[in-house]
Amino acid sequence: MRPRIIKKCVLLLGLILIETFINSAFAQETVIRMIVAFPAGGPVDFVARTISEPLGHELNARILIENKPGGNGTVAAEYLASQAADGKTLWLSSVGAISINPTLYSKLSYDPLKDLAPISLVVNNVELLVVNPNNPVNNGAEFVTQAKTKSLTMASTGKGGVPHLAMEQLAESTKTNLLHVPYKGAAPAITDVMAGHVDGFFGDIPGLIGFIKSGKLKPIALASNKRSSIFPQVKTFAELGIEGVDSNNWYGLFAKQGTKSEDIVKLNKAIFNVLNQTDIKNKLLDSGTDPSPSSPENLTKLVKSDLSKWGTIIKSKNIKED
Repeated sequence: MRPRIIKKCVLLLGLILIETFINSAFAQETVIRMIVAFPAGGPVDFVARTISEPLGHELNARILIENKPGGNGTVAAEYLASQAADGKTLWLSSVGAISINPTLYSKLSYDPLKDLAPISLVVNNVELLVVNPNNPVNNGAEFVTQAKTKSLTMASTGKGGVPHLAMEQLAESTKTNLLHVPYKGAAPAITDVMAGHVDGFFGDIPGLIGFIKSGKLKPIALASNKRSSIFPQVKTFAELGIEGVDSNNWYGLFAKQGTKSEDIVKLNKAIFNVLNQTDIKNKLLDSGTDPSPSSPENLTKLVKSDLSKWGTIIKSKNIKED
């Protein structure tokens, strides 16, 4: 056999062996799917994509983000329920699908306490009350005084959402009559506040930060027990003497109930390590959200506490799903 032909054969054999090795490696690679119940580009999706790569490094796996919006989280919950309880399908969810839906919806296909295995709290998102920059009020107390002298309108992202329930907390605490104006999402609600068509809006800081910094919205109070590092000059309602206005649109990571405890521990440790990485932590903080890893037990307590808190408001105000 000629040397040139032998050389070509050796090269071809080498390529075949390399391809076989690569295919074998991919076949053995652990793939973990992270389900997000909202469209790509939104705040929950942003958090998922911020943590997915470093989380994959921690777990020696490849994290795939799958957006499954619909039904206020129901579509994602049903998908998780159809998967094996092996820790390879995770659900990053906001508080609504976990601690609001069970009371808001008369029929729900899942029970968060029975069907989900909490892994860790991921981030906290406190609600910030904003008004049009031309509004003369400078803080939440002045807004309440204004509401006692004339009827004020409050935009929300829809019935039973955190912005709506934060408004109900404020109305209940101050005994003011705030007219609820529901929108289909934050974008049109914010647009009408900036246009002066509605008087105020409670929203997550990540979704408001750009409008506030550009001067299109004025922040006047936080529905939180502490001030924001992004807007430290804005007082909490409690600091203004208004108690009981405490809203947190947190995001938590869950697996399917029945997932082995050792897998939950492994996933929890990985999330804790990721959220304590300086670059990841700063990226989340700069976006206006607060990285807040927790134990599975503490996330369970938060779920139960918010089920009670939001359930009480929904029932007392007779709020029904759209």
